[in-house]
Amino acid sequence: MDHNERIAKLTFAGVYPMYLAKVEKKGRTKEELDQVIEWLTGFDVHTQAALIEEKVTFETFFQRATLNPNARLITGVICGYRVEDIDHPLTQQVRYLDKLVDELAKGKKMEKILRTAH
Repeated sequence: MDHNERIAKLTFAGVYPMYLAKVEKKGRTKEELDQVIEWLTGFDVHTQAALIEEKVTFETFFQRATLNPNARLITGVICGYRVEDIDHPLTQQVRYLDKLVDELAKGKKMEKILRTAH
């Protein structure tokens, strides 16, 4: 199984607690995490909970998502990969999410993370 397939098979339910632990350890909140996920995917907190309950894979998660048009503004390196250069669409979307969670944990301001126009 290659890298892209492994990422596709991960479940949102399996990764969400790791995201939450990462941001809470840095003094951020579940509400902020949920807001970041909603910004990227369009999934509100109830939909996120349902997707966790359903144990959807990242493949299904992003198939159902309505990706924010500003997601392409997410750039930088995550897990050794430059997100804007990832050519596999699903892997890129998962890395977008990883990058947003990373920025949240690093204490970036919400309006920066959510790529709000100035």
